[in-house]
Amino acid sequence: MTSPRTTLSLVDTDPAELAVDAIVIGVHSQTTEQESGSPAGALLLASGAESIAAAFDGKLTETLALLGATGGPGEVIKLATLGTITAPVVAAVGLGPEPSGAAPAPETLRRAAGAAVRALAGAARVALALPLPDDADAPAALRAVTEGALLGGYRFAGYKTKPQPARRAPVAEVLVAVPDAADATAQAEVTRAQAVAGAVRTSRDWVNTAPNELRPPSFADAVATAAREAGLGVEVLDEAALAAGGYGGILAVGQGSEAPPRLVKLTYTPEGGGNGKRVALVGKGITFDTGGISIKPAQGMWEMKSDMAGAAAVGAAMLAVAALKPSVAVTGYLPMAENMPSGTSYRPGDVITMYSGKRVEVLNTDAEGRMILADGIARACEDGADYLFETSTLTGGQVIALGKRIAGVMGTPELCERVRAAGDATGEPAWPMPLPDDVRKGMDSDVADISQVNAGMDRAGHMLQGGVFLREFVTDDVAWAHIDIAGPGYHSGEATGYWTKGGTGVPVRTLLHLVDDVAANG
Repeated sequence: MTSPRTTLSLVDTDPAELAVDAIVIGVHSQTTEQESGSPAGALLLASGAESIAAAFDGKLTETLALLGATGGPGEVIKLATLGTITAPVVAAVGLGPEPSGAAPAPETLRRAAGAAVRALAGAARVALALPLPDDADAPAALRAVTEGALLGGYRFAGYKTKPQPARRAPVAEVLVAVPDAADATAQAEVTRAQAVAGAVRTSRDWVNTAPNELRPPSFADAVATAAREAGLGVEVLDEAALAAGGYGGILAVGQGSEAPPRLVKLTYTPEGGGNGKRVALVGKGITFDTGGISIKPAQGMWEMKSDMAGAAAVGAAMLAVAALKPSVAVTGYLPMAENMPSGTSYRPGDVITMYSGKRVEVLNTDAEGRMILADGIARACEDGADYLFETSTLTGGQVIALGKRIAGVMGTPELCERVRAAGDATGEPAWPMPLPDDVRKGMDSDVADISQVNAGMDRAGHMLQGGVFLREFVTDDVAWAHIDIAGPGYHSGEATGYWTKGGTGVPVRTLLHLVDDVAANG
């Protein structure tokens, strides 16, 4: 199921003269008295809105304040223009306090653009006249605005059978006002934003799809079809191929479901071989997680349709890689299974022989993600990789430790730092976490090479246990990072910024930033 798409283009026409349904401007909150003598609490117009302010004879901020505008981040206030400018509506989006000597941070712009476009649902054509610097920071600011606008316009198509009168269609077309619409650098940012946001939206669609419609075989088919259309190499291993190949972890988790497991491999090869580096992306694809024999509580279990968010992010990121054509080889691995309780389910106490040959004692069938990821990671290392980035909605411990917005990162310290920097740049924050020796010792098994969780079922450091387990399947010559997105991968609250309710698409943009980083810097 595909959500409606928002189109994007650049304009350099005076915003006050644009024939659009609404024009978006930025406003800052003012917390202290300025040199101009304006009182604390007054609004300040952001750059980009000069001609619109002039058309209102200097009364625009006063009128917005009367309507309740404060300039708080993400706040959107609409004002009828009554013919003052061409557009019938001005939408003022809050940017927070005015930064001293700099443009607003990219993430501030990204969230503002998303909030504004989302608030203007029902309008066919919207223009953004937000502050864009004219210095070295210009590309990052434009990237933020374009990405935010496209992602803020996302809405999952859904399954309603009757018309919803109050449900307004997403904005169909967004124009972004820039100094020079023909500038090659600016046009390149638009092209990139369309590819990146398109990938995020695809990831969101897969996560939001009802789990009865996206079981492992159908998920694999959907990814494979999209990947072939994008020009990627595609290999799909079904249950017979998985058994013949010895993928014990994927098979164990999937054996309780009548919908058999899959492993999808997607390959991008740059022209001329690129810079010689090889990047592997691995994503957890549990299409629904009941917990298996170690069944979860019923409350909130419906959100376990999102337990394939890691695989969705990797598959979607590979589609963007195909479009952006970086000068580095990238391969994606998507192990998929449905974790169900049945007479054929794997059990606590089972010992599983993994693809790598290591034997794992199962103590909790609800720690299934690490089982399928271990096989995917081992296959990626066997195929050859210089850098391996794996992402998964792996542990509730990530949410407890870092909340619902910040991912946990574990692995090679240098690579974890690169992930943190990429998260900062894209607005998908991540924080490096340790892999302590005592956590590994607690996973010693009496009968196998390692226990799947702490041998005493102690949940202390639960997020770290997941990272320690996965480390066992990474070969010594591969730099790796495990990105736990249990919180950031799915947003169950009300829409905010460029996040809508449901799948977020995290960490598609982080993965693409990392691919660009490796392509540029090795």
